[in-house]
Amino acid sequence: QVQLEESGGDVVRPGASLRLSCVVSGRSLNTLTMAWFRQAPGKGREFVAAARRRGGSPISANFAKGRFTLSKDNSRNTLNLQMSNLEADDTAVYTCAADVTDLITSRLADQRAYDYWGRGTQVTVSS
Repeated sequence: QVQLEESGGDVVRPGASLRLSCVVSGRSLNTLTMAWFRQAPGKGREFVAAARRRGGSPISANFAKGRFTLSKDNSRNTLNLQMSNLEADDTAVYTCAADVTDLITSRLADQRAYDYWGRGTQVTVSS
Protein backbone atom coordinates (compact mmCIF):
# COMPACT_ATOMS: atom_id res chain seq x y z
CA GLN A 1 0.00 0.00 0.00
CA VAL A 2 1.37 3.36 -1.01
CA GLN A 3 1.04 6.21 1.46
CA LEU A 4 1.74 9.86 0.73
CA GLU A 5 2.30 12.63 3.21
CA GLU A 6 2.67 16.24 2.17
CA SER A 7 4.30 19.05 4.10
CA GLY A 8 5.61 22.55 3.55
CA GLY A 9 2.42 24.54 3.16
CA ASP A 10 2.40 27.97 4.73
CA VAL A 11 1.05 31.51 4.60
CA VAL A 12 3.36 33.70 2.51
CA ARG A 13 3.32 37.06 0.79
CA PRO A 14 3.14 37.53 -2.99
CA GLY A 15 6.53 37.02 -4.58
CA ALA A 16 7.71 34.57 -1.93
CA SER A 17 9.02 31.07 -2.47
CA LEU A 18 7.95 27.83 -0.86
CA ARG A 19 8.96 24.19 -1.11
CA LEU A 20 6.40 21.43 -0.74
CA SER A 21 7.44 17.86 -0.03
CA CYS A 22 5.65 14.57 -0.48
CA VAL A 23 7.12 11.64 1.41
CA VAL A 24 6.29 8.26 -0.08
CA SER A 25 6.05 5.10 1.98
CA GLY A 26 5.21 1.56 1.00
CA ARG A 27 6.96 1.65 -2.35
CA SER A 28 10.06 3.11 -3.91
CA LEU A 29 9.63 6.54 -5.46
CA ASN A 30 11.22 5.49 -8.73
CA THR A 31 8.58 2.79 -9.27
CA LEU A 32 5.78 5.37 -9.29
CA THR A 33 4.36 8.04 -11.52
CA MET A 34 4.08 11.07 -9.26
CA ALA A 35 2.17 14.32 -9.51
CA TRP A 36 0.98 17.41 -7.68
CA PHE A 37 -2.53 18.75 -8.00
CA ARG A 38 -4.14 21.72 -6.30
CA GLN A 39 -7.60 22.89 -5.41
CA ALA A 40 -8.41 26.51 -4.77
CA PRO A 41 -11.43 27.53 -2.67
CA GLY A 42 -14.62 27.06 -4.67
CA LYS A 43 -12.84 25.52 -7.63
CA GLY A 44 -12.14 22.05 -8.95
CA ARG A 45 -8.88 20.23 -8.58
CA GLU A 46 -6.30 21.13 -11.21
CA PHE A 47 -3.04 19.62 -12.36
CA VAL A 48 0.23 21.26 -11.34
CA ALA A 49 3.12 19.01 -12.39
CA ALA A 50 4.06 15.36 -12.85
CA ALA A 51 7.14 13.16 -12.97
CA ARG A 52 7.13 10.05 -15.10
CA ARG A 53 7.98 6.75 -13.52
CA ARG A 54 10.49 6.03 -16.28
CA GLY A 55 12.25 9.32 -15.69
CA GLY A 56 12.86 12.15 -18.11
CA SER A 57 11.71 15.73 -17.92
CA PRO A 58 8.70 16.45 -15.71
CA ILE A 59 5.67 18.09 -17.26
CA SER A 60 3.84 21.03 -15.74
CA ALA A 61 0.78 23.17 -16.22
CA ASN A 62 1.21 26.44 -18.08
CA PHE A 63 0.76 28.50 -14.92
CA ALA A 64 3.61 26.55 -13.29
CA LYS A 65 6.17 26.86 -16.06
CA GLY A 66 9.05 29.09 -15.11
CA ARG A 67 7.90 29.32 -11.48
CA PHE A 68 7.46 25.78 -10.15
CA THR A 69 10.11 23.05 -10.27
CA LEU A 70 9.44 19.40 -9.62
CA SER A 71 12.21 17.14 -8.38
CA LYS A 72 12.74 13.71 -6.90
CA ASP A 73 14.92 12.90 -3.90
CA ASN A 74 15.28 9.16 -4.23
CA SER A 75 17.45 8.90 -1.11
CA ARG A 76 14.54 10.25 0.96
CA ASN A 77 11.79 8.76 -1.20
CA THR A 78 10.42 12.28 -1.51
CA LEU A 79 8.90 14.34 -4.30
CA ASN A 80 9.54 18.07 -3.98
CA LEU A 81 7.76 21.01 -5.55
CA GLN A 82 9.78 24.22 -5.41
CA MET A 83 7.52 27.20 -5.99
CA SER A 84 8.76 30.72 -6.58
CA ASN A 85 7.25 34.12 -7.29
CA LEU A 86 3.99 33.01 -5.70
CA GLU A 87 0.79 34.85 -6.52
CA ALA A 88 -2.56 35.14 -4.78
CA ASP A 89 -4.02 32.80 -7.41
CA ASP A 90 -1.67 30.08 -6.18
CA THR A 91 -3.64 29.86 -2.93
CA ALA A 92 -4.91 26.30 -2.72
CA VAL A 93 -4.62 22.94 -1.06
CA TYR A 94 -1.76 21.14 -2.78
CA THR A 95 -2.06 17.38 -2.93
CA CYS A 96 0.42 14.72 -3.96
CA ALA A 97 -0.72 11.79 -6.10
CA ALA A 98 0.90 8.55 -7.23
CA ASP A 99 0.25 5.61 -9.48
CA VAL A 100 2.14 2.38 -10.03
CA THR A 101 1.47 2.55 -13.77
CA ASP A 102 4.01 4.19 -16.05
CA LEU A 103 1.42 6.65 -17.33
CA ILE A 104 1.58 7.91 -20.89
CA THR A 105 2.02 11.63 -21.39
CA SER A 106 -1.61 12.27 -22.27
CA ARG A 107 -2.73 10.88 -18.91
CA LEU A 108 -0.22 12.56 -16.61
CA ALA A 109 -2.51 15.53 -15.99
CA ASP A 110 -5.62 13.40 -15.50
CA GLN A 111 -6.43 13.04 -11.82
CA ARG A 112 -8.48 9.93 -12.59
CA ALA A 113 -5.28 8.12 -13.54
CA TYR A 114 -3.88 8.22 -10.00
CA ASP A 115 -4.77 5.63 -7.40
CA TYR A 116 -3.02 7.08 -4.37
CA TRP A 117 -3.51 10.48 -2.79
CA GLY A 118 -2.20 12.38 0.17
CA ARG A 119 -4.30 14.60 2.41
CA GLY A 120 -2.87 17.83 1.09
CA THR A 121 -1.08 20.86 2.45
CA GLN A 122 -2.46 24.40 2.48
CA VAL A 123 -0.66 27.19 0.66
CA THR A 124 -1.98 30.69 1.22
CA VAL A 125 -0.54 33.66 -0.64
CA SER A 126 -1.73 36.93 0.81
CA SER A 127 -0.45 40.42 1.40
